[in-house]
Amino acid sequence: MTPLIETMLKHRSIRKFTEEAVSPEHLDLIFKASQAAATSSFLQAYSIISISQGASRDKLMNYCGEQSYVGSAPVFLVFCADLHRLHQMSQMHNQNFEEGWTESMIIGTVDAALAGQNAMIAAESLGLGGVYIGGIRNNIEAVTELLKLPEEVYPVFGLCIGHPDQDPDIKERLPQSVVVHHDVYTPIETHKQTLEAYDERIRAYYTKRTKGKVTESWSESVAEKFSQESRPQVGPFLKKPKIGIR
Repeated sequence: MTPLIETMLKHRSIRKFTEEAVSPEHLDLIFKASQAAATSSFLQAYSIISISQGASRDKLMNYCGEQSYVGSAPVFLVFCADLHRLHQMSQMHNQNFEEGWTESMIIGTVDAALAGQNAMIAAESLGLGGVYIGGIRNNIEAVTELLKLPEEVYPVFGLCIGHPDQDPDIKERLPQSVVVHHDVYTPIETHKQTLEAYDERIRAYYTKRTKGKVTESWSESVAEKFSQESRPQVGPFLKKPKIGIR
């Protein structure tokens, strides 16, 4: 096993950080690693906004659902899909830029996600830790206004980074046999016993981690999550002119 793979397999979400700052040298390496990520057609359709401590960070913490670590993490980054820069390049070369393509939205979102994953891996390889913040989309309109994002740029997720001040257990992922299919998709019914066993291991994990406050299994968590629409405001926002899907 290589050191890189070992680092990836040890990934945990870190939500408590020491007061030690992330060095400029380490932050520069994290940004370089982000930019080294694969990007569709070399479009590089994303931007990263580093948020300093202060009023903006406090507002973002509020917009993200009062997640305290958004405010306390030494580094907080917002990864955005950025079609605006591509539009500007088209205008520079007197080319028409078709707006509102679903494919363009997917490209920008995937590019941002790949850059974010590289950032996390780089941070962990440097002895740092972090956690992704999907809550950045809780108030997507307010976040867009706060960060002064131009048309055709939208926030996808946030990322807290810092020196860990906790040592949580690794959360076991689904068994590989459930996730990896060969040639054709395998019906979920064939994994019934495997999933039941996994459910009980995740139930035990949550029971231990929360000292009995949470005792749900993985499948129960999924069922609850999709029992009602999550962040219904995101769809209308992305359907605005000059933003996303038609």
